[in-house]
Amino acid sequence: MLATRHGPIREGKRTCAWVLWLALLAMAATQAQASDPPPSGEVFARVGERAISFGEYQAALAAGMRKKYFHSKPPVAELSRFQREVADQLIDRVLLLEEARRRGITPERARIDAAIAAYDRRYASSEQWRANRDKMLPALLAQLEANSLLEQLDARVRDVPAPDARAARAYYDTHPDQFTEPEQVRLSLILLAVAPSAPRAAWDQASAEAQRLHKRLQKGADFAELARAHSTDPSAQRGGDLGYLHRGMLPELIEKQVLDALQPGATSGPVVLLEGVAIVRLAERKPARLQPFDTAVQRAGELHRREQGEAAWKLLVAQLRAATVVRVDESRFLPAGAN
Repeated sequence: MLATRHGPIREGKRTCAWVLWLALLAMAATQAQASDPPPSGEVFARVGERAISFGEYQAALAAGMRKKYFHSKPPVAELSRFQREVADQLIDRVLLLEEARRRGITPERARIDAAIAAYDRRYASSEQWRANRDKMLPALLAQLEANSLLEQLDARVRDVPAPDARAARAYYDTHPDQFTEPEQVRLSLILLAVAPSAPRAAWDQASAEAQRLHKRLQKGADFAELARAHSTDPSAQRGGDLGYLHRGMLPELIEKQVLDALQPGATSGPVVLLEGVAIVRLAERKPARLQPFDTAVQRAGELHRREQGEAAWKLLVAQLRAATVVRVDESRFLPAGAN
C-alpha cells in the first residue's frame, strides 16, 4: 500500500493531551505512594500547605520520559524544559484538586467501582495482581478518585454558554483557515513494489519496467488497463484510482516533485518511493474553498465555545497560581538553556 507522511492513506489518530496527562500523573503519583517514603525533609516543592516529595517528581518525570521519548535520550536543552513542564503539571494537579474539593465536587463512585472491576477482569489470570491487589488498591483508589475530581472540574469549567450568531460569525471571520477545505487532487497510481532491503538489481529492474510502461502511456496506452495489469498497489483493481486526496496525505516526494508539475490529465515519469517505483496520473484538481458561513455556522459555534472553554480553564489555573505560594527546589533541574 502507498504510504504517506502520516501512515497509510486516510488513517489517522488524535489524542487528548489533557487525558494523557491525567493518566501519566496518576501513574506517577501511584508509583510514588507505593514506594518507600522519601527521607525526612526531601521536599521537591511546596504548594501552599501541600508538599510534593522528590519521589513523586522523579516518578512523574520517569513516566513522562517513557511516554514522550520511549527509550531514546533527549537533548540536554530539551530535557531541561521537560523537567520544568513535569513540575508545573504536578503543581497544577495539586492546585486543581484543592479547587475541586473547595467546590464540593465528590468522586463518582459508580465509575470508580466500574474501573476497579475492569482491572479485576483484565488481570484475572495474573498471579501478581491477585497477590498484590489488596496492597495496591488503596493507592489505585486514591488516584481514580483524584482523576474523577479533576475530570468533573474540567467539565464544569469548560462548560461555557454557546455563542450567539454574532459571536459565531466573528469567530468564522477571524479564523478562515478553520473553514477552508484544502486543495484536493484525484490521482491514479501504478506502483511496482520493491522491498526496501531488496538488492540494487531489483530496483533497477523495477525502474526499467516503469520506463517501458511510461513510454506506452506516452503513446496513448490506457492508464487504468496498465494499472490493472502491472500495479501491485491495492488500487490496481480500480484501475489505479486513489480517489480524492489533499496535501499532507501523500508521500512528500510526490507532493514536492510531482504534483506541482502536473496538469489535469498529465502523467508523471517514474518516481522512486520507499515502496518501489511509481507512475502517477493527475485526473483532477479541486482548489481550496472557503465554506459559506451558513454551512459552517454550527462548527464555528462549537469551535468558539471550545476556545472559550480553554480560555476559562487557563484563567482558572492562572488564578490558582496567583493566589497560592509555590516554592520549587530548582536545584533538581538542569540549567535552563543547557546544551
